[in-house]
Amino acid sequence: MSRIAKYPVDLPKGVEANIQQDQITVKGPMGTLSQELTGHVKVALDDGKLTFVAVDDSRHAGAMSGTVRALVANMVTGVSKGFERKLNLVGVGYRAQIQGDAIKLQLGFSHDVVHKLPAGIKAECPTQTEIVIKGSNKQVVGQVAAEIRAYREPEPYKGKGVRYADERVVIKETKKK
Repeated sequence: MSRIAKYPVDLPKGVEANIQQDQITVKGPMGTLSQELTGHVKVALDDGKLTFVAVDDSRHAGAMSGTVRALVANMVTGVSKGFERKLNLVGVGYRAQIQGDAIKLQLGFSHDVVHKLPAGIKAECPTQTEIVIKGSNKQVVGQVAAEIRAYREPEPYKGKGVRYADERVVIKETKKK
């Protein structure tokens, strides 16, 4: 059995969970998220805590109980506090700016790259070389950050490109004659 599924998920003030037969919905100040449930996990709401129990002793049911618990814990955190991912643009002339529900990136190409943001995701540019992506769904925030990073990944010789704020790029030594 999954050890992570043994720990219940506490619901903070202002967050409510609604459990149907095959879906759980979590509503809070930052929005509403829902997750499909498999038949292998039983979810119960007791006294402001969500508990997760595998239906049978199979290996798959034990694994799914931990997975569903982790997904629901991320949903509770997302609707109460939210998630954010920071990106830095490193390179001469690399800039970003917000245009409505899109990010306009100048990354050294002959054209500007315009990345449209999905619903529920907000972006900020504190400076021209920083992007902060915010949202309540952890998976979507991470996916948007990965898509923006993929336009110009950090290269290993000068370190130019789009990188996560906490990412360390190992710089290679140039070839000697």
